[in-house]
Amino acid sequence: MKKGKRKTAAMKRLIMTLVFLTMTAAMLSACGDESKESDQSGKLKITTTTGMIADAAEQVGGDYVEVTGLMGAGIDPHLYKASQGDVRKLDDADIIFYNGLHLEGKMGEIFERLEKRKPVVAVSSNLDETQLQSGASVGGTTHDPHIWFNVKLWMSSVEVIRDTLIEKDSANAEHYKANATAYLEELQKLDIYAKEQIALIPEKNRILVTAHDAFGYFGKAYGMKVTGLQGMNTMSEYGSKDVSELRDFLVTNGIKGVFIESSVSSKSIESVIEGAKKLGHDVVIGGQLFSDAMGNKGTPEGTYIGMVKHNIDTIVKSLK
Repeated sequence: MKKGKRKTAAMKRLIMTLVFLTMTAAMLSACGDESKESDQSGKLKITTTTGMIADAAEQVGGDYVEVTGLMGAGIDPHLYKASQGDVRKLDDADIIFYNGLHLEGKMGEIFERLEKRKPVVAVSSNLDETQLQSGASVGGTTHDPHIWFNVKLWMSSVEVIRDTLIEKDSANAEHYKANATAYLEELQKLDIYAKEQIALIPEKNRILVTAHDAFGYFGKAYGMKVTGLQGMNTMSEYGSKDVSELRDFLVTNGIKGVFIESSVSSKSIESVIEGAKKLGHDVVIGGQLFSDAMGNKGTPEGTYIGMVKHNIDTIVKSLK
């Protein structure tokens, strides 16, 4: 190849390289602008612990919020440890909502660090001592954290979320008020539904036996005796004495059905059933309840209302 032709070929390659680099830079710039525009969408970034809180935040916030829930279906909040990815989601949030009452016992230090620079709000914060049940007698903490099983108490949590959003984003206050009002009306209907359905169970059969003692508020609100193999905190251990005592309770009271939970291993309750069988008393699993976590997203049980209805219907069908 002659010298002039080599120069021409080299020049063409240089021009093509420059064109490619220019196009790449333009594409990267466009992506950067798109990301920047997304970040400035105006939506409040909310990170929650449990799915129940995430659902409430979505109901109240509507189109003005972007909600990330850390704990999905089947996750036990008592044992949950935040991953590095979770910490980033908490760091990126404008508001953090958590249950409180030591439900998320392993995340306390993270909340303490973050509350110095952003709202970190316990949805149980508006409840007073008279509304809370003690956890000491069943191996838990000072208070029972499972407040969502009394729909009336959960309505207070929705109000906490509403008021926090209004304080953080007053420009959209009317939107949050309207959404909260509509949702609270649905929860009022749910509370009535629970009372009407549980009343269909003969009084002598209103005994709810589960793997761990998460349904204390439910029992008090809707007139059921509740007992669990483990305490209200799944970190508490159970032993052969606990198994035998619950077995004897089933036999003595002629209880034929017990319930497993979606976020707790069924192994413990199965050992009780086996023990009762050896004494000539047959016990069956009446169904699976959602206790510390909701169902999969996109299913009826993946919402708070759907979860509560599932539990009520399952209990009534088994014990009626």
